[in-house]
Parts: sequence; C-alpha cells; structure tokens
Amino acid sequence: KDKATKLMLDVHNKGRAVVSSGSREEMERDVQAMHGYGLWATLQQDRD
Repeated sequence: KDKATKLMLDVHNKGRAVVSSGSREEMERDVQAMHGYGLWATLQQDRD
C-alpha cells in the first residue's frame, strides 16, 4: 500500500512514475497487463 501511494503521488506531482523494470519482454508483458486494467502505461529504455 505504501508503494502504491508513492507511485500515485509521483504520477500526480510529476506526471509519471517508474512502476516496473527488467527485460524488454517482461516490461512488454507488464505494460499489457496495466492496459488490461485500464491504466495508461508506456515502455521506455533506461537512461544510463
């Protein structure tokens, strides 16, 4: 619940939040899952 609150506040205040990280395949699956719940999600490569 604490993590969800932090992410919600990040989205509210900054307009975005990193909710997951990993391999491209894993992230594509996570994005699709979020879309399935009616959430807006995008995939972006890490800025090293």
